[in-house]
Order: sequence, then C-alpha cells, then structure tokens
Amino acid sequence: MAIDISTTSTDFHEQLTAVLPRLRIYALSLTRNRDSADDLVHDTVIKALAGRQSFQPGTNLAAWLFRIQRNEFISGLRRLRPTVPVDTTVAESLSHPPHQESGLIMREFLAAFSKLAPTQREALLLAVVEGLPYDVIAEHTGVSVGTVKSRISRARDRLESLLIDGDVQPQPSDIADGDETPASDAASANI
Repeated sequence: MAIDISTTSTDFHEQLTAVLPRLRIYALSLTRNRDSADDLVHDTVIKALAGRQSFQPGTNLAAWLFRIQRNEFISGLRRLRPTVPVDTTVAESLSHPPHQESGLIMREFLAAFSKLAPTQREALLLAVVEGLPYDVIAEHTGVSVGTVKSRISRARDRLESLLIDGDVQPQPSDIADGDETPASDAASANI
C-alpha cells in the first residue's frame, strides 16, 4: 500500500492545528502561568514538527503531542532546578575563614590597653568585663563614684584615640610591661 506523502503532511498539520487549544489548556494546568504555557505549547509544536517522521499515521496524534508536552515540561523543570557542584560543597565545608586579621586587631588593642593608666585599666575592666555597677567599683577601689566614672570615660577616650589615630605600635614589650604608667597619663593616674 502506497502512502501519499503530501496528503499525510497536510493531514498531520490539520490534526496538529486542531489539537492546539487542548495543548494550551494542558500547558496552563502544568505551568499555571499564561506566558509559560504559551512557551510550552510553542516548544511542543517545534518538537512535534521536528520529529513528525517518528509519528505513525493512524495512531492517536493528541496522545503523542501530550506526551511531548509533558516531557518538555519536565525537562524545563530539570533545567530550572538549582544544582550544587559536589566539589565546591566539600571544599567550602573543609575551608575556614582567615583568622590573621583578628589576631592583629587583638594585638593592637592590647598594646593600646597597656598604655592606659593602671587605675583607668582597672576601672574599665571592672565596668566592662566584670559588668559591675559604678558604686561597687567605687567601693572596691576606695574612690568616689564620680572618680570611677571619670576614669572609665578617660580610659575609653584614650583607647579610642590610640586605636583610631593608629599611634599604637603593638610590640611584645608593650604587652608584657602592662603595669607601667606612660608619662602622658601620669597626671591622670592620681584621679
């Protein structure tokens, strides 16, 4: 039995055109988006036209087209699915952020802190690290509450100027000799 190719081609196009509204409805049910549905129908028709030689005349064209559309939709979902390269994940889990800068910052802070007067260091440590109220610090150090407030305020100001101005040169001798009072703070040591 000889099949006329021109008749088969025309028949294929007519059947395809007749199924288009149903393809669009199915695409809308899959994508739930009008633009995405139009794109899906377009991709389905392109695939069907490109592979029409694999369609067997006399079989259900609508079922064949719906299968193409479903497969195209699933392929689109797979393309959009986020993927994580395994090598990158493993490498990131094994690496650690650099800690060099925090060591330098701590050295600078300790050098600046050692330049404070001993009374200012003590008051600042009791207030900030221990979290003691001013009246308890005053009782502990044997000075008035106003003096404690003054020492803490001056210590904070001095630390800020030392750290911001950058005149702190962290050296091992500065950190080890923390009990010496700098000459510039000698006057404030008696407060």
